[in-house]
Amino acid sequence: MTHPDLAGKVVVVTGAGKGIGQAIAERFGSVGSSVVVNDVDAATAGAVAAGINDEGGTAIAAAADVSDGEQVQGVFDATIEAFGTVDVLVNNAGLVSPMLHFFDADEAWWRRIIDVNLTGHFLCGHVAARIMAKKGGGSIINMSSGGATRAHRSFTAYDASKGGIEALTRAMALDLGPYNVRVNALMPGSIDTAGMDTEARAYRGVNIPAGRIGDPYDMTGPALFLASEDSSYVTGDVLKVDGGMLAQQRSATVDIVHPDTFPAVEDL
Repeated sequence: MTHPDLAGKVVVVTGAGKGIGQAIAERFGSVGSSVVVNDVDAATAGAVAAGINDEGGTAIAAAADVSDGEQVQGVFDATIEAFGTVDVLVNNAGLVSPMLHFFDADEAWWRRIIDVNLTGHFLCGHVAARIMAKKGGGSIINMSSGGATRAHRSFTAYDASKGGIEALTRAMALDLGPYNVRVNALMPGSIDTAGMDTEARAYRGVNIPAGRIGDPYDMTGPALFLASEDSSYVTGDVLKVDGGMLAQQRSATVDIVHPDTFPAVEDL
């Protein structure tokens, strides 16, 4: 078993109904952690929790929209009722779509993505950190993106939210360090969360130094590391899990929206 110190720890993973969140929740379950599977979709959260239990792990589902403070409190109330505490929070919930060119965007689109991606990290972290501080410590893992320091076409709100998450991570780490609560972020590269076909995977992976696109499981080892005592002196940092994508001078094939689809000037 990797990271035996995580056995018996209570881990809340938001946005864990599919993709990276699901993989991380399942990996924590496999090492003996008690996992709270959060998702806005109650059915998918329940299915992931049931799968962890079927594999011999321990998990409950807690459906909630992380942009709503009352619903977030409900997740942690359910966690305390079931397991008594919180040791690790993985702030994974977030929206990517709809992808809109800056000219096509509106205030409602901007606010929804910022509310889920950035405010959701704050709300969940705010509740979890208080629980952790009272018990003597814990680990919060936020989810960033290459868009925090670079940019994607037609991802204005998403990239802004991810830049905010990295700033939030640093600020939280400073405020929470005296309480033995560590705060770090994972920065996924190009991860196939939807099951791309072979041609699409090859196209997206050709310019990545590792020679392939990433899979959700690739995020799980780094998450366990940041949650474990192996990273006890790591806080306020961002760990890239991108196959070397941002280390190179040439650009990886990451843009989903091509400039040929941008609004015409005469239509503005």
